[in-house]
Amino acid sequence: MSAAKADFSVYLQYNSALVNQSHNTMSAIGNLFIISAPSGAGKTSLVKALLQRDPHICVSVSHTTRAKRSGEQHGIDYNFIDQAAFAELVNNQQMLEHATVFGNAYGTSRTWVEQAIAQGKDVILEIDWQGRDQVLQLLPKAVAITILPPSKAALQKRLADRGTDSDATIAQRMAEAENEISHYAGSHYLLINDDFTQALTELAAIFVSERLQTKRQSIKHQQLLADLLSNDG
Repeated sequence: MSAAKADFSVYLQYNSALVNQSHNTMSAIGNLFIISAPSGAGKTSLVKALLQRDPHICVSVSHTTRAKRSGEQHGIDYNFIDQAAFAELVNNQQMLEHATVFGNAYGTSRTWVEQAIAQGKDVILEIDWQGRDQVLQLLPKAVAITILPPSKAALQKRLADRGTDSDATIAQRMAEAENEISHYAGSHYLLINDDFTQALTELAAIFVSERLQTKRQSIKHQQLLADLLSNDG
């Protein structure tokens, strides 16, 4: 972990506010957001809607060893790789986080996230609580959000309405959901997705709020602040 922390220099530079440049206009680098939710809580739909309304946000495409489902595209939904390739990435410390879910490995490319943040993008990691805790241990200034359903009954109905899983799989997902929900307190924000429009509004507000923090704004608008505080005119 120490090696990964040393390599993740761009994001750590922002976190420590050690940004000194001579440009008249400065742009703060992006934020890292972690969104966790039990399967069926509506995370994927909310994130998709958020991306459509905010071009400054992007989603990290995770690597996974699970089989590609119908309609999924490599490099868009996931980067589909085999167990050997995944293990090599982990051994070479190229994963910011990784975990096993339902017997399949999932992980986030450290290099990709670093580059996107350096370009001023707000990056979303859609990962479970295990991955969230790994990232927060490495990058405590990342922003963690948990999305939950309004009830167990609503969650089970959403899973059943998908029409893609067997009863046994739905039962397994419900059991896993209880485990995921039990770790909600590890996030900074908690959203209940009862009404989709309301949940989307609240999710977007979190992103705006983080961008408007004084530290970030003072970096982005350094020249403006200098002009406003000058004695000239």
